[in-house]
Amino acid sequence: MTLHDIYAIIAEPSRRRILDCLLRSDSTVKDLTEELGLSQPLVSSHLRLLRESGLVRVQSDAQRRIYSLDASPLTGVDEWLSAYRDKWNRHVDKLEEHLDRRKRLKEEKQADETTGE
Repeated sequence: MTLHDIYAIIAEPSRRRILDCLLRSDSTVKDLTEELGLSQPLVSSHLRLLRESGLVRVQSDAQRRIYSLDASPLTGVDEWLSAYRDKWNRHVDKLEEHLDRRKRLKEEKQADETTGE
């Protein structure tokens, strides 16, 4: 499965909601339909695509099928996002430095006013 395929799969909001549910706990189709308010056929269809992409595993427990998250296919997405994350972090660091500088200047000004300088 290519990175493009993974993006296409997680682009669909209902599939992301299913992944969010499975991040919290393994679930059956019934659990997911109740939690998400979606029909059973729709949830099953999304689970099939998620399973085929490798994002979801399934195991049988008697008559039930229990679905669980396998986030390993998201590694490529995380690697691609890392450059953007680094850029964002540099911007946040600069903002923190600016705010710290403003705070120091304000404190210095208040100290000068207090001492009468």
